[in-house]
Amino acid sequence: MHDVFIQIIESGPPLLEALKRFRQHRPAVAGAVIIAILCFVALLAPFLVRPEHLQPELAHRLLPPCSEYLLGTDNLGRCILCRLISGARITLLIGIFVVGVTSMVGVLLGAIAGYWGGLVDGVIMRFVDVLLAFPGIILALAIAGILGPSLFSIMFALSLVGWTSYARVVRGAILSIKEREFVEAARSLGAGDLRLIFRQILPNVMAPVIVMATLGMAHVILAAASLSFLGLGVQPPAAEWGSMLNAGRPFLRTAPQMTVFPGLAIMITVLAFNFLGDGLRDALDPWLKEAG
Repeated sequence: MHDVFIQIIESGPPLLEALKRFRQHRPAVAGAVIIAILCFVALLAPFLVRPEHLQPELAHRLLPPCSEYLLGTDNLGRCILCRLISGARITLLIGIFVVGVTSMVGVLLGAIAGYWGGLVDGVIMRFVDVLLAFPGIILALAIAGILGPSLFSIMFALSLVGWTSYARVVRGAILSIKEREFVEAARSLGAGDLRLIFRQILPNVMAPVIVMATLGMAHVILAAASLSFLGLGVQPPAAEWGSMLNAGRPFLRTAPQMTVFPGLAIMITVLAFNFLGDGLRDALDPWLKEAG
């Protein structure tokens, strides 16, 4: 904690002002709390979930919410609450993996295109234009369909189509930053290209990347649930919110808890990440303007 405090003080007033603005954004604070709770529950899922409640028990099938099963049971007698908790691990795994891969690839290619320009910039950005010519979810559907339904397919498909927005934003920011005085000063002191990119330029474009990554988590979670709902993502018996929605479709009238609660879980999680992203965007607004 002492090291974190020292880093905050050394970062100067801009960070303190950003933290103050973020705290004043109530929906963002609420979103951060929800996400923290979700991460905590996902990490403790092996200790919170009783294995027998994940096993089929036909004698308890389609029970409404009660004292033993707080959110009821599904068509196979499995506890819906326990499956939602287990599904949170898969949902966060997909989101963190896809956002991590797409942000790293997008930032790297955007930095290369923006800094060197010329033929390299033309090749990278034309490839970006080709990918952006197709709706992302349709392209992900095609890729997941070719690879076959699995957790790997959904993560690979979403990673392949999601890095382009990062590349465009980083390229645009670097085009304006690379000509600034502090970059020219570092270059005149003998700094090489890699040092200029990673030590001088990229730290000044991380604010919009952080905002995009936070909002991207919401998009990835929603897209992953959509692919699983269509049968192209995580397959039963694994608990995943989108596949739980799909399994509950035939029971909308007789057992609405099978679709209502997974749908609420997706909605609340997506809203939480959107609120957090909006709050970070407002908090980092001066840095975003400076980077632009």
